[in-house]
Amino acid sequence: MNLEMTNRNCPVCGSSDESHVFAESNVDLSKLDAFAFASRKFPEYMHWRLIECQNCDLLYATPAPTPESLNVAYDAAAFDSGPEAKYAALTYARFLPGIKRKLADANGALDIGTGDGAFLQHLLDAGFAGVVGIEPSAAPIAAAQPAIRSLIRHDVFRASDYAPESFSLITCFQTFEHLFDPLSMCRDAFRLLKPGGAVLFIGHNRRAMSARLMGSKSPIFDIEHLQLFSPTSARRLLAAAGFVDLEVGPVMNRYPMSYWTRLLPLPLALKRRMIGLMKMSRVGGIPIALPAGNLFAMAFKPV
Repeated sequence: MNLEMTNRNCPVCGSSDESHVFAESNVDLSKLDAFAFASRKFPEYMHWRLIECQNCDLLYATPAPTPESLNVAYDAAAFDSGPEAKYAALTYARFLPGIKRKLADANGALDIGTGDGAFLQHLLDAGFAGVVGIEPSAAPIAAAQPAIRSLIRHDVFRASDYAPESFSLITCFQTFEHLFDPLSMCRDAFRLLKPGGAVLFIGHNRRAMSARLMGSKSPIFDIEHLQLFSPTSARRLLAAAGFVDLEVGPVMNRYPMSYWTRLLPLPLALKRRMIGLMKMSRVGGIPIALPAGNLFAMAFKPV
């Protein structure tokens, strides 16, 4: 894997203060495989050099892979997390009734980083029209249900591909940590939303209890994550893009036991053996709800 690196300031507030180094890079590119930039993989416990911003509480990588390198890496990434994606979509769908009641209409919904499009079906079931998904990786699109695949665009998100003020809802799940410039994405989303439209983001909370307890063995510290948000930095991000009525809070995730086992800080061989035994006994398929250290951030474009 060949990744071109570049330095950057804090991608939320622009601070250039690098005096608070949270951790130095421990990345060994020779140990990465086709799942390095895939969703819900076995953690490699590698990360780039991480800076703790004293201004907005963001944890961000610098140097970080360039956008061009990331595009190539995600396009070629493998995918084997279809069942987990369905469980994740169910979690995200629980927010839809509350959001929809606050919207003027349900015409136009865009899901950024849609994967195999599992959440798109929930948007349709909730009554949204004009549903679109954008996904940079080819493998999850190939795994999508045929009726949903036609709604997915294989590309990176660019606001210029859509008409201004054409969406009522824009969602982005477990993706805004992966973006080189999350503030630009938020500003683009603002322009694409109709007045009164909403954004809903879900991502990792670096201040969560699970992250503090597991430390460097937490799966949130990963080469894919160019920044990790806290409630404070998530609010700063959305406010800087012009959004109002901000709401940030914890998310309760529900996944099969086999997926939770993937995230344990255990040797890979042992984890694979445990998951294999779980599948033989069907225990691995039992869904368990846990506070996995994620946060949601919801906000609206002023009317």
